[in-house]
Amino acid sequence: MKRRDFLRWIAVSGGLTFFPALARAAAYDRLLILVELKGGNDGLNTVVPYADDAYYRLRPRLAVRRDEVLQLDGRSGLHGALQPLMPLWQAGELAVIQGLGYPNPNLSHFRSIEIWDTAAKSTEYLQTGWLARAFAAHPPPAAFAADGVLVGGTELGPLAGGARAIALTNPEQFQRQARLAQPMGDGRNAALAHLRKVETDVAQAAARLSQVSPHPLRTEFPRGEFGNAVRTASRVLAGGAGVAALRLTLNGFDTHQNQPGQHANLLRQLGEGLAALKSALVELQRWDGTLILTYAEFGRRPQENQSNGTDHGTANAHFALGGRVRGGLYGAPPALDRLDGNGNLPFAVDFRSLYATVLERWWGVAAAPVLGVRYDVLPLLKA
Repeated sequence: MKRRDFLRWIAVSGGLTFFPALARAAAYDRLLILVELKGGNDGLNTVVPYADDAYYRLRPRLAVRRDEVLQLDGRSGLHGALQPLMPLWQAGELAVIQGLGYPNPNLSHFRSIEIWDTAAKSTEYLQTGWLARAFAAHPPPAAFAADGVLVGGTELGPLAGGARAIALTNPEQFQRQARLAQPMGDGRNAALAHLRKVETDVAQAAARLSQVSPHPLRTEFPRGEFGNAVRTASRVLAGGAGVAALRLTLNGFDTHQNQPGQHANLLRQLGEGLAALKSALVELQRWDGTLILTYAEFGRRPQENQSNGTDHGTANAHFALGGRVRGGLYGAPPALDRLDGNGNLPFAVDFRSLYATVLERWWGVAAAPVLGVRYDVLPLLKA
C-alpha cells in the first residue's frame, strides 16, 4: 500500500492525519461545533417569510401555513417542528442569519459544498479546508487529542488537507478500529517509521477519546441517527479529551419530491438534537464557551416543483447558537420579488463573513490570511 493511500484510509477509517505546528495557539478553550445539513436544506420552509404573499404564491402546496409558524417577528418565523429551539430564541441564545450565500453560486452538490468547506470563490479551487488552514496557521494545543472530530460522516470537509482530524461514529468503534493500526515494519525505513508514528498517534487518540466521564451525563438524547451523533459528540467532550472543533452531519435534505413529511422530520431531529446538545453542554459547564453553527451547500428554489418538492437553490438561512451568541435576526429576509433568471434568490451575506466572525471574534485570530481576503464580521457574538 502506498503511503498516500494508507493516509487516505486512516482518514476515512476514523484515523488521524497530522500537520506540523506553525504558529502560536489561538483561544481554543472556546469550542466550535458545525452542523452540516447535508443535501441542501430548504431555508424558506425553515425560516418562513410568513408575511410575504409571494411565498404562498410560489408554494401553493409546500408553504407552511401562517397559523403553524413559530413567529420570531412580524415577518419571519420557524417551522413548527423546530419548537425545541424556541426556548433558545426566547433566552437570546439563538441567532438566525438570513440570505447566506456567495457570488456566482454553483448548484452542484459536490462543487458547492467544496466551496463552503474551503471558503473558495466560485471560480477558485482550493485543496485545504478553511479550518485546516486556520489550524495550520494557529495550531490547537498539542495536548488536544485532535484538532477536530467529525461525527455522522467521513468526509473531512472543512478539516481536509492537514488538520489532525478524526472521523468517528462512536468511541468504542473508533477504539476497535485503532487497534488494527499497531506499530509494525522496519524502523530503518523512513516511510515506515512515519507510518508507525501515525499509527501510534491514532491509537493514543482513540484511547483518549474513548475515556468515560466519571460523571455520566443526565441529558436524555433523542433517538435516531442525529440523536446518536449528538450523544457521541457529547461523550467525547465529557471524557475530557481536548478538541477545537466538531462537525456533526444530518443527512437527507435533498428534497426534490414529497418534501413536507421528510422535511418536517429532519427539522424535528435537528431541533431536538440541538436542544439536547445544549443540555449536555450546560451539564459540562461548556455552553458559554461553545458556538454552534449550521450550514449546507445551498438552499432550495423558491418555487415548488411538480413533484411536491424543491430543486437546488441559492441563498439560505442558518442558525448560530451558544451562551455567548447575541440572539436575533441577521442578514435580510428573502427577496422573493428579486429572483434571478433561474428563479433563485440573491444573497445578502457572504458565508465567509460567518467564518471571519468565528476566526476573529470567537478564536481571536486574523481571518484574512486564512480566507484570502478580508470579510466583514457579523455582530452576533457577545464579548
